[in-house]
Amino acid sequence: MNNDKKNPDVIDDDLYEELDEEELYELVEQERQKALERAGDETKNQKPRRPFPKWLFWLIAVVMVMNVASLIPRTFSFPAIDFLFTSAQLSAQEDIQTYKESVVVIETDDSRGTGFSVTADGTIITNHHVVEGDDEVTVAFPEEGLFAGEVVETYPSVDLAVLNVTGKNLPHLQLAEETAYDPGTEQVYFIGNPSNFNGIANEGRVIDEIRLNGWEEPVIMMEAPVYRGNSGSPVINQDGKVIGVVFATLHHDTHGRVGLLIPIDYFYGHHG
Repeated sequence: MNNDKKNPDVIDDDLYEELDEEELYELVEQERQKALERAGDETKNQKPRRPFPKWLFWLIAVVMVMNVASLIPRTFSFPAIDFLFTSAQLSAQEDIQTYKESVVVIETDDSRGTGFSVTADGTIITNHHVVEGDDEVTVAFPEEGLFAGEVVETYPSVDLAVLNVTGKNLPHLQLAEETAYDPGTEQVYFIGNPSNFNGIANEGRVIDEIRLNGWEEPVIMMEAPVYRGNSGSPVINQDGKVIGVVFATLHHDTHGRVGLLIPIDYFYGHHG
């Protein structure tokens, strides 16, 4: 999850090198000088001017295309490209558009993650590891803009935290009364800020519970494209209510790479 503080269950994306533009510039400049020299000689000798080398135009075109393509893998791995298309399709739905208004970007000096508003006056839920070590953070709503957020409660044992911002009539999501789901069939939505993008909507399928080392209570596996930056994303059921909070990914022996979510029940159990 993008620039989140270290979490052993989070999977880093691949890194890619940029193309060397200085070498291209030097090559083009050399050919330009040669062309000018040839033009001068041709003028003196009153010979027809030779055209600029066609191979160089093709080289420049190919390198430009490669540079544009390289912008994508520098941000996230190629399999992740699909989430942009899925998000565009889901975001056309009126309910998803409404959910996205309540999902915020949370930034500290060295972390960036997701959170979501649950009251009109500025109560926000996120992961503890997103704000760990900070008392104040920056919170950005899609429409309302930037707010100063205060970390008011933290629950490290279940990786949850509660923030407050000063606001009125803020968009917010409804929490489910409990984390109820049908294992293997429950279809859910989640919205977050993966890989330097904001407000990316996606969908997944709830698999079942799993127990992690160091956790007293089980968490829930979700078959879904979860990436860095999705920490703190709300998981929303078909009734439009939050049943959990994304906090990590895991490689499972049977299901492969899965997202992990904290049941909203744990928020109730600690928040009181």
